[in-house]
Amino acid sequence: MQDKANIWHVPRRLTCVGETPSFSSSPPLSPKSATPCPQSPSSPSSVLATPLARLWKPTAQRNLRNQWSKLASYRQQWASSSSTARSHATALVNAYLSQKYMPSMELGALRDIPNIKKKASLKLFKQQVLHRGKLLSSYKHMVSVVIHMVNISRSMKCFLKGASSSPLVHFSGYSEDKNDPGDGGGIPVFTFWTISCFEEVAEELVQMFILELNLKRLLVVELLSISCKVPPLNSLHWSDELYPGEFSDLSICNLYSEETCKPVYPRLDDQKSEMPAADLTSSQIMMFCRVDEIFVEVGDEMHVTIS
Repeated sequence: MQDKANIWHVPRRLTCVGETPSFSSSPPLSPKSATPCPQSPSSPSSVLATPLARLWKPTAQRNLRNQWSKLASYRQQWASSSSTARSHATALVNAYLSQKYMPSMELGALRDIPNIKKKASLKLFKQQVLHRGKLLSSYKHMVSVVIHMVNISRSMKCFLKGASSSPLVHFSGYSEDKNDPGDGGGIPVFTFWTISCFEEVAEELVQMFILELNLKRLLVVELLSISCKVPPLNSLHWSDELYPGEFSDLSICNLYSEETCKPVYPRLDDQKSEMPAADLTSSQIMMFCRVDEIFVEVGDEMHVTIS
């Protein structure tokens, strides 16, 4: 059981490989390696007129800086919640093991106290209940963080608001014209990257948090199920909803299958079986090292330091 608590810690300094799927279909896959974003030529009808492009660019730059600053903030919230969850997981496992081996434990001078082992076991049981609740609360917050990151990754575009012939030009994060793709016609926003480049990198980033969240859920289900009772009193299954509304939250992260009506089970890209391979954990760890690199790349392109 101690291994389940230790596995909560995810190193950050490895090399990652793989590909990034879209949010709209199929279970999550591995993130891709860093490559320069190709610039796709836009159709003539979608290219902003030069005066509009000059006005669009600073607005788009400001929006991108804001969105990536939010992503960095939620990344810190994730790290905090993950650390808190790891502490509660460790305390839960320790209390469980202490209660499990209480009958054979040598108490020394305390052995003469009436019902000492029974009282100690009850106290350890209450500690487990407490840490289960706190672990679940931390997991719920991590789900919330990932949902915010998903929404931010889809808010990189900047759309023209109102008629282009209006003397006052405004821009918005929402499209009012189906012919406006919100990317300024594919022109570079800062130096080289277009809006689509920032979207691709943001999707890759968020996908890694989704993948780790999926693995975290696997650990939470196991940790919430440990019990000294036979049969276990709190036995949970992967298909169980851990808190009210969890499945709706997981759907936003593309971690809930409408076909099977249960959460997507962690698996490797080339696995057809729903059961994870022995090296699933190391694969997840290898992917997450890209996080620091992505923020550095984006910061260099925007000429800012994202932290």
